[in-house]
Parts: sequence; structure tokens; C-alpha cells
Amino acid sequence: MTRIAVLGAGKIGEALLSGLLAAGRPAADLVFTERHPERAAELSGRLGVESADVAGAAAKADVVVVAVKPQDIAPVLTELKAALTPGTLVVSLCAGLPTALFEGGLPEGTPVVRVMPNTPMVVGEAMSAVSGGSHATAEHLALAEELLGSVGRVVRVPETQQDAVTALSGSGPAYFFYLVEAMIDAGILLGLPRAVAADLIVQSAFGAATMLRESDDHPVLLREAVTSPAGTTIAAIRELERHGVRAALIDAIEAARDRSEELGRSVQNR
Repeated sequence: MTRIAVLGAGKIGEALLSGLLAAGRPAADLVFTERHPERAAELSGRLGVESADVAGAAAKADVVVVAVKPQDIAPVLTELKAALTPGTLVVSLCAGLPTALFEGGLPEGTPVVRVMPNTPMVVGEAMSAVSGGSHATAEHLALAEELLGSVGRVVRVPETQQDAVTALSGSGPAYFFYLVEAMIDAGILLGLPRAVAADLIVQSAFGAATMLRESDDHPVLLREAVTSPAGTTIAAIRELERHGVRAALIDAIEAARDRSEELGRSVQNR
């Protein structure tokens, strides 16, 4: 059985551990690191997974998943380089950091797979994109996909597309939350109680997302099916277009892509 070390037990790290356990992976095959002792003890007690320091976790692992903040990567790489055994697969969940950064700081030939997940991982509905580094084989990518598949869906992309993925799906849940927040406010403005407005919008969002996933129809066709001639929906769509909502959303996602590229460069240049 593959032994997996998760470095960093924040929301994403904890979600991955929980997903792996739910998928049937034994707790004995998992280990994690957490710099706050109280948090480590709480998580170990709740999940039944051993905690360790970076060196201890990496030395016993076949796969090391790095789930720390990008700005904290330098000391982690230093510890990993001394503890990593040859052939260990390193899976990075660090936004904006290229595989070359890990390959340059780890033993020569270390296989690295870069992943951009998103926060729905905490409910087992993540969207993750994986890309292989120069030493990652098809088997390494398949293993990473298997691990991430326990907490959602996975797609394989060239690493050159990872900043775009970060902008689109990595940050994507925030855009939906922002839209839902605005729609709830609109419901309140129209006289609905907040709880009722929230129930209406959240269920509508859930239903619409289910239709998008299960239908073969293009989103345009699904939207047009709701848009009756001279009806309420087309009146709302006209206002969205008049205020440039489509263009603003495209610009926002482009800005997120640019920021992802900037973050990657800033860490590499330190």
C-alpha cells in the first residue's frame, strides 16, 4: 500500500486526509505535519492519523503532498531535500509554484506533479487540475489523479495552463459565493427574509449546477430555456448586459491569472 505524507494540515490538507480515509485508505498509511501542536493533536485524535515533523513524515512516505502556503515553501524544501528518499513522488498543491521550483530544490530526478485544487474539496467536490514536471511519468500522474479523485474530479492539463486554471477553478468558488451573496441581498431588497432568500438562491444554484453537469446542452441553451419572450428573465439579462457583467467577469478572471503568475515569480525570485 502507498504511504502518503501530507505536509500542512490546513483546510485543504485536512480535506485531502478526510477524503482519502473516506475512500478506504487506512489511517496507518497516512501521516501529516502541522506546525501548531494543539491543532496536530486535535486532528490526530479526530482522524486517527499520525502527525510528525517534515523529515519524519517524508522519510516514510511514497508520496509527499505539499499543502503549505506558497510563501512558506523555502524552509519546507530545505527539510525535504535532506529527508526525501529516491523515487518519492512529490505532489504540490501550492498555488502559483511551478514544478521547476521543486525540482531545483529537491534531489536530482525527483518526480513532481503540480496540482491546482479548490476549496469544495472539503465536501468531496473539488475540481483539481494536474500537470507533470520533467521527471514525472504517466504512472506518477495516474497516482496523483487517483489520490485527488477521492475528493472530487480531476483533469490533466499542460503546466503552461496552470495559472489559467488557478484563475478559473482555483478561485472560481469565490466568484459563485460573491454572486450568491449579491442575489441574497437582492432578495432582501425585494422584501424577502434573509433565510428565505438564501434557501431560494442556494437551491437554485445547486439545481442549475446539477443541470449543467448532467445535461449535454450548452449553457446558452439552458439559459435560453428559462428566457421567455418579453418575460422577466430577459429583462434581467438586459440589465446584466447593460452593466457589462460578462465583460467584468472575464476581466476579473484575467486579473486572477495575472496575479497567479506574479505570485509564482515572486517566490522563485526570493
